[in-house]
Amino acid sequence: MEEKFWKDHCTLLNKDEENELEIFGYKTQGCHKALCIAGYILSCGALLLLFYWKPEWDVWANCIPCSLEEADVVLLRTTDEFQRYTRKKVTWIDLSALVLPDGSNSECPLVADKDSVINRAVKKPQLKVRCIQVQKIRYIWDFSVKQFKKVGSLEDSNTCHSIHHKFGAGLTREDQKIRQLVCGPNATEVEIRPIWKLLFKEILNPFYVFQAFTLTLWLSQGYIEYSVAIIVLSIISVGLTVYDLRQQSTKLHDLVEEHNKVQVTVCMKSEGCKELESRYLVPGDVFLLDGKKLALPCDAVLIDGSCVVNEGMLTGESIPVTKTPLPLTESPMPWKTHSMEDYRRHVLFCGTEVIQTKPNGRGPVRAVVLQTGFNTAKGDLVRSILYPKPMNFQLYRDAFKFIVGLSAIGVLGLIYTVCVFMYHQKPVAEVVAMALLLLTVAVPPAIPAALTTGTVYAQRRLKKKKIFCITPQRINICGQINLVCFDKTGTLTEDGLDLWGVLPSEGSRFQKIHKFPSSIPLPWGPVCGAMASCHSLVVLDKKIQGDPLDLKMFEGTHWEIDNMSQDGAGALHTCIIRPGPKASSAPVEGIAILHQFPFSSGLQRMSVVSQKIGEEQYDLYMKGAPEIVSSLCRQETVPADFLKELKTYTSQGFRVIALAHKVLSLGKDVDMSDLEREEAESGLAFLGLLVMENRLKQETKSVLWELAAARIRSVMVTGDNLQTAVMVARSAEMIPKASKVIIIEASEPEGSAPASIAWQLAEDSKASTAAAPVCANAQEKINLDGESCDYHFAMNGKSYQVLVKHFYSLLPKILVNATVFARMSPGQKSSLVEELQKLNYYVGMCGDGANDCGALKMAHAGISLSEQEASVASPFTSQIPNIQCVPELIREGRAALVSSFAVVKYLTLYGLIQFVGTALLFWQLQIFGNHQYLIQDVVITLLVCLTMSLTEAYPKLAPYRPPGQLISPPLLLSVVLNVCFTVTVQTCGFLLVKQQP
Repeated sequence: MEEKFWKDHCTLLNKDEENELEIFGYKTQGCHKALCIAGYILSCGALLLLFYWKPEWDVWANCIPCSLEEADVVLLRTTDEFQRYTRKKVTWIDLSALVLPDGSNSECPLVADKDSVINRAVKKPQLKVRCIQVQKIRYIWDFSVKQFKKVGSLEDSNTCHSIHHKFGAGLTREDQKIRQLVCGPNATEVEIRPIWKLLFKEILNPFYVFQAFTLTLWLSQGYIEYSVAIIVLSIISVGLTVYDLRQQSTKLHDLVEEHNKVQVTVCMKSEGCKELESRYLVPGDVFLLDGKKLALPCDAVLIDGSCVVNEGMLTGESIPVTKTPLPLTESPMPWKTHSMEDYRRHVLFCGTEVIQTKPNGRGPVRAVVLQTGFNTAKGDLVRSILYPKPMNFQLYRDAFKFIVGLSAIGVLGLIYTVCVFMYHQKPVAEVVAMALLLLTVAVPPAIPAALTTGTVYAQRRLKKKKIFCITPQRINICGQINLVCFDKTGTLTEDGLDLWGVLPSEGSRFQKIHKFPSSIPLPWGPVCGAMASCHSLVVLDKKIQGDPLDLKMFEGTHWEIDNMSQDGAGALHTCIIRPGPKASSAPVEGIAILHQFPFSSGLQRMSVVSQKIGEEQYDLYMKGAPEIVSSLCRQETVPADFLKELKTYTSQGFRVIALAHKVLSLGKDVDMSDLEREEAESGLAFLGLLVMENRLKQETKSVLWELAAARIRSVMVTGDNLQTAVMVARSAEMIPKASKVIIIEASEPEGSAPASIAWQLAEDSKASTAAAPVCANAQEKINLDGESCDYHFAMNGKSYQVLVKHFYSLLPKILVNATVFARMSPGQKSSLVEELQKLNYYVGMCGDGANDCGALKMAHAGISLSEQEASVASPFTSQIPNIQCVPELIREGRAALVSSFAVVKYLTLYGLIQFVGTALLFWQLQIFGNHQYLIQDVVITLLVCLTMSLTEAYPKLAPYRPPGQLISPPLLLSVVLNVCFTVTVQTCGFLLVKQQP
């Protein structure tokens, strides 16, 4: 009945999100609670301890199921394979003190934004709001849909128009006070957990509770020295664990604390602007960006002016990013949908730093607060550290089964002892003591600790090699890795790009290439104009900073940036560039960059609107992915051999960028912020190709060769061009020279035509026109026979998405032989890692932390080569920025895994041998002496640990992995045969000694 009730009254919290939870309502019952309190007293606290380990049992015992609307306690269950439970109390927020006395009877909404969830959550006339707090996020009860809804964010349903008009003038004081109470403070507060709390949490671990019970028993039997030795070891173990946890807690607290107390200028409706501490900000507030450097205390959407932001904390790359204001359009679509995947270009993220602001002439730069506290981008990062996803590793599941198996043997020993001692008519107290003693002998309390011993030593060795780990449990998993995904730029190849050459186009024909470095400067012309002005570079502390590609391109022109400030209305800042002393002579004094359409991964292009100083004509320059730029150009300006030339360079491993130009017919006093991007970026003239070189890192080849020799697959996952990625994979010998590369091009269904796949050999000059409209045909074309094939698949993010959506049954067969994934978005990288894990691969991911954060978290072992704050979310961070850390980590993982297995085997054998010896002595009503236990348990175990600490990982990676299961025939057979042999010898010795006087 209860199960049916649950199904009827269960809803999902965070629906369609990664951390989805099922939520069940319960009501506390007085009589149930009284019975439980009696149980706590009668069991001497044992029942309370059980409820601490199993919160769901606590709720089931104290409460009765009810609807969520009536509940005063809720039970949350994760939807993953672990099905973990959490208990939360439902609390009330009282708003009556804030609202005017006559406001309680009014039917008017409490906050001005009628669509706000706060209006639907207020219980009238009491003016109270029900809420729960889950993993630092607050949820309030929405009476209209009968669900708990997240609070602390502006509603996603807002359109661009409504954000400007509802919140553009700021909130009223009353609105602000209500939102402050309901949403909570705007702070990512991580408390430094008190030592006593950490100590209690560690001591109440089932392993230590069992150990405390065992030690009490042994002390009562007079095993003083042995028990003291175990107590000393346990105190050292607990002390070190508590110290480590406290250090981590302090580090995380220090990392987030600085953004909790920032002073901001907030605009309030009918009250003007005032200084406010950032912790009092609420969603909907408008604050000013006055040009000073500011660490953003919340997520906000820009509504006026533009600014330059350093997003290193989020992306891992300290590259200035230009943010533009949210367009003021009448579109009925939600603002995120209207901006598509590029909505991020309008959003300022918490924790990032504003380094420059550019007012638009209508007043200062303004932004509307989108999300506060732990709802922000930084809050999300901190929560992923505080509440990491548990790893479902076979070793830990098997260890639990092993302990259950040994406990069953111990129970048999307990029954045997009771029978023997009762037969000899011993006192009940002695019978109980001896029976429990034999039970504790069978289950070595050190098994859980033993599993971590190998890991601790491996972690120390990794630290010496400058590889740092925040989740040591993952070291064992590294021993099972059989596939590693690598990002390309900054991971396999050098960070920076070098300018190799420019291939100009004139009259729809490619001209002679201008190579770099060259003694002759690049001649003045549209190509030089595009290279000098089409970038997002800024001058900070008298140094030009920005994207490495932009930097190399600009340096190639020998022009200089002169940051000028016009003293007109609103102090409009304009970036002016002028020819430098080494530049070729140009008929212009300089170029003013008036407006920028920033680069976006979705559009794969950027453009600028510029004006030559002293002239009235406006120019638009564009650079971006060649395929995209050429499609936006007038076809008569694109050379006929464009694709051939492009393939010539990309197949040699060069990165190619296309340039284009257009003269804009604009009025004299036009407002650049009203310029429509789609309209401006059309009908351009093709200017040519920019060829950049990206060299392999010195260590790349040798590491990939070492992994291949150990039968560990290497896969490239990059945001770069497909041809370039294939060429880099070939030059790094990720794809052997003799192997063929098949490029997969999958297309979405169009009209009546179904989704299709086209296969094309990378070596072919002509594209294959034969498409595979259905999976069956696709399977007939190529016989997929596992990883031993002499061909490799390569595809881009778009094709991967089509395969996931329309050809999912074919995806596993393709992934087994796919080596190159290009133009992959961060979401697609995470999805790929997940799909590979479904094929029973143990996946490692190595990236420079730029757009790999999701994949680094999703992989069994994520290794960040970046020391930025974004790498805090990655389990491993290497201070040496090359892929040499990957084989090192796998070696140490294998060593830790083999050590863990060996220690478990040893402890099991010694426990069972001791169990048999003690059982034989019980037959004679005798027991082992104190010093025998001391030598057997403490001295031998310490010697084993010492030996392990001296044993390093084997230097060569073998072409096979250590076993990943404890409960496997070879291991079980080894233990069983050893025990049988020992039992035989012990029994024979026992019988032989018995016959002697």
